Amino acid sequence: MEHKITNGPSYAILEATLSPGETLVSESGAMAWKDTHVVTETSTRGGVMQGLKRSLLSGESFFQNTWRAEGEPGSIALAPGSAGEIIAHELDGELYLEKGAFLASCEGVKVDAKFDGLKGFFNEGFFVLKCTGKGLLFFHSYGAIEPVDVDGEYIVDNGYAVAWEPSLDYKLTRARKIRSFLFGDQLILRFSGKGRVWVQTRSARVKANWVHPFRPVKQKNKN
Repeated sequence: MEHKITNGPSYAILEATLSPGETLVSESGAMAWKDTHVVTETSTRGGVMQGLKRSLLSGESFFQNTWRAEGEPGSIALAPGSAGEIIAHELDGELYLEKGAFLASCEGVKVDAKFDGLKGFFNEGFFVLKCTGKGLLFFHSYGAIEPVDVDGEYIVDNGYAVAWEPSLDYKLTRARKIRSFLFGDQLILRFSGKGRVWVQTRSARVKANWVHPFRPVKQKNKN
């Protein structure tokens, strides 16, 4: 499969050219445009329970699309929902993604939801995507992506982590030694070991907090 990523890092889009019979799996609704030689099959990939697990636990779509070129080569363009960067990663083993970061992959890559409970905090949890197999994996961010090579310990706000290698141990915890009246709900990922983590330069949660004071508020009628 030939591919190129253009218009990044702000508004990246993935354009892939498939040989006859070659396939590409994507999240439902990611297709921006394609030619007529590329056809699609929509399924849960792994059965109903697998689809429910991805949808309920990690925020991914219940269905996934498998795109296939028939008869002759065909091209397709895939775009994520958020404005940001797309990374092409040659997977050979495992990689963890934050929920919502998966865009597409070769058919040899399996995407499953994984739950990591947050010990010590009632009714809170952490859901990630576990990607396994061999082949190209495309993931995306909100904002640009910066790779960080960790050798020891590293701390990332939970809203900025995009992907990380399984060689890194990780633990979700609350920020320490930061005044609670400033960051009362700040959750951080503590990485340890040796491996790579990809971080994004923007956080959707931080933007939502920034926008919140400017939202229109309906005034109560005092009459």
